[in-house]
Amino acid sequence: MTDAFAVDGLWTAEQVAAYLKVSRSWVYQHAETGSIPVIHLPSSSLLRFDPEMVRRYARGEWSPAKVAPLRPSRPNVT
Repeated sequence: MTDAFAVDGLWTAEQVAAYLKVSRSWVYQHAETGSIPVIHLPSSSLLRFDPEMVRRYARGEWSPAKVAPLRPSRPNVT
């Protein structure tokens, strides 16, 4: 018997859902908010997932990157 999660390459949302034991819609919702690691394929609406990053997420070893704001906030001057 082969392990479906040992396949080389990127995973689909269905494979991530099966691995995490959640629904496919849960995967899409969390991918959209950036709370799980996702790869947006260029020129496409397809999402793919790096298996090792998903495993790290499942172990609690991954968290979304903290991005600095593009512009520093200005104090309100009246």
